[in-house]
Amino acid sequence: MSKLACASKLGDLLARLPLNQPDQWKEIESTAQQLADDLRVKDAEQQTVLGKTLLPQTLTSLLKSAISGATSAVSGCKAAIHEILRVGANLCMDHDENRGYLLEANFPQTVVSLLESYAEAAHPNCADPLPLLIDDLKVVKTSIGLLLNASIGYEPTRSRLISLEAAVTILKLSMAIYPPGSWLTTQLVFEESSDSDERFLQQWILRSGLASWAWRAISELRDDDDTPQARPLFGVDSLPYLIRPLLAFIPPYPSPPPLFAASPARRSLVQADYEVLEEVCGLLESLCLDVEDIRLSLARGMSFPDEHGGIPCLTHMLAFLDRGDYPPFWSSESSGERSTMEKSFDFCKAAVVKAVVEVAGDEKNIHTLWDESDPAKPGGAFVNIMVQWIRTHRSLKDTNRDDLIICATLSVGNLVRRDAHALALARPPIAIAPDLATLIEPGIDIKVTHGVVGLLKHLAQSQGNRAALGEARIIERLATSGVWGEKTDIAELVQVSAIGIAKHMCAQNADNALTLVSPDASSESPLDQILALVRRSDSTAVKSEGTRVLVNVVKSLWSSGAPTDEEKVKKRHEAVKTVVNAACTSALAQLIGRSKKYPSLINEGVVSLFLLSTHANGGTLVLDSILNPLPSEVIRPSQSQPASAVAVDSPVVGPRSALDMLVSVLSSTERTVAAEIRANICQLLGQLGKSGAVSEDRAADVARMKERTQNLLEKAASSPDENVLSVSAKRALDAWA
Repeated sequence: MSKLACASKLGDLLARLPLNQPDQWKEIESTAQQLADDLRVKDAEQQTVLGKTLLPQTLTSLLKSAISGATSAVSGCKAAIHEILRVGANLCMDHDENRGYLLEANFPQTVVSLLESYAEAAHPNCADPLPLLIDDLKVVKTSIGLLLNASIGYEPTRSRLISLEAAVTILKLSMAIYPPGSWLTTQLVFEESSDSDERFLQQWILRSGLASWAWRAISELRDDDDTPQARPLFGVDSLPYLIRPLLAFIPPYPSPPPLFAASPARRSLVQADYEVLEEVCGLLESLCLDVEDIRLSLARGMSFPDEHGGIPCLTHMLAFLDRGDYPPFWSSESSGERSTMEKSFDFCKAAVVKAVVEVAGDEKNIHTLWDESDPAKPGGAFVNIMVQWIRTHRSLKDTNRDDLIICATLSVGNLVRRDAHALALARPPIAIAPDLATLIEPGIDIKVTHGVVGLLKHLAQSQGNRAALGEARIIERLATSGVWGEKTDIAELVQVSAIGIAKHMCAQNADNALTLVSPDASSESPLDQILALVRRSDSTAVKSEGTRVLVNVVKSLWSSGAPTDEEKVKKRHEAVKTVVNAACTSALAQLIGRSKKYPSLINEGVVSLFLLSTHANGGTLVLDSILNPLPSEVIRPSQSQPASAVAVDSPVVGPRSALDMLVSVLSSTERTVAAEIRANICQLLGQLGKSGAVSEDRAADVARMKERTQNLLEKAASSPDENVLSVSAKRALDAWA
């Protein structure tokens, strides 16, 4: 019988359905089977001819009629459904025109309804496979194949399936029919001939193959996820189904049933589990990156189990990270395949780490994940787990759990952006600083260092933590770790974070400032390391932030709150002498020169230079630093620097000396330059022009400075309104007199 004849006969059989004749579904099955088999032979012309007939509408009507009787005792009904689906799948294979005809006839939509009827029995918290007969498995698998064929590369069908949430239905069915790992423990007894080993293996092969097709279909529907405002395929309700495969990779592992010991089916099942794990981990990562509701729901579920119907999704994710491991039966695979699977497993864990970090990084989750209700778990269950990971694995060379340290430090770092949380983490009973200090050592993976220094930077921003961090010897550990050394220059973000720790720790803390300027065993102080990094770096962020460490050191050492006991006073005097040098004054002058766009940084440099100039040997060094030519990258801004960054009110492209920048700021009419900043410049100029502040052999340089600035000082001093600027300008002129 030709293809057209088969199609015509299916139409006749449809018309006779109301007569309810004996074996009518058997005849439909055999006719559809022949047509489906014939369509497997690629013949685009025949496909086109068939698509233009009534065949698409006939298939839809037959399927609808069959569905209504699928649960009754109609003989051969499910087998007929299977063959009808095969006809549809083969009719539209690689044929957009026929995909359109089937869509117009509502065939894919009807198939989705069929799958939904099966999915009603799916429950995410059931570890055993959904009890279905082989005929049902064939129907579900072929339905998924039909949806894949109908949508692949064809936007109208894909869009319709997305609107019908077909991906969610497929996900639920896939996880219910083939829960990864269930083949290790579940005895399938759904067939009358369940004692047949062949039948048993056929069930599992069908189930695992169905899972593979399901993820191919889901991936096809996900292809549009990256388009602007694309609607995510999965929402909060899908999370319990996505979490389920993770549990299959948490020990203890049962031994595979004896039947699988030498069966090719075992390898198929191992591969299916592995592929499903890859898919769900990648999906969890992307959902947590892109969908706020997913992040918020996962966080809520940590404290409210009802969030996911009693399934603690985020807790399961953490358990997978903590205890998940390669199944021992992977050892039966070839060495090459086993190695590939193990690497992929590690990537899966990395994806879940990113997902967890994103959940903790959502601003709205800070108070959700930080919970003070249980004194036995300070910070709450999530924080307690993260802290325990840090404590347990702080000796990384012994435990090799970089993944847990990275997850914990990045996640907690996101949660301590509130001062109260940062204080709680550094103080008893948590007191995490010594554990973090242990993790800072040479040779540690840069991703670990990134997480640790990022967390420490947040902790150091809270003034109340700086003493505790100092007692934990954080600065010394950073110095000996090599984080500011040349080998780490490839990781600028890590270096900037480490600089930030030092900057915050020595702000208003003389003890930490003393530590920063004290040499270590190699006679190079932490501050020396930072300034060496500033000199060799091309990064504006490194140069500016590194120099701000020096700013805070100077302010703390000159502060009235500096130590008063005799030993510490002596150390402070030694430290002051250490920073009064050409390298420090030059760094501060360059900070002034490169900060055209940031008046506050200019001010920091000016204040620090003023303090240094009050030292017996400081005036001459400061004068030299503001008169000396600036490096070429300051005079000629880099291509990456925006044009708007080149002027406060400067007549030149870039200042040739720090004095040029000071003159520019003094003469500026920009409101963004506060009067207090200009007043501080006046104070610095007054100090440098004062008799005895600079060595006598530099009188010509002092005169040059005065010549450049005297008119500006006189103009500011002559202001009719007495304000901070005019007062400072008058005092500077008086100091010169």
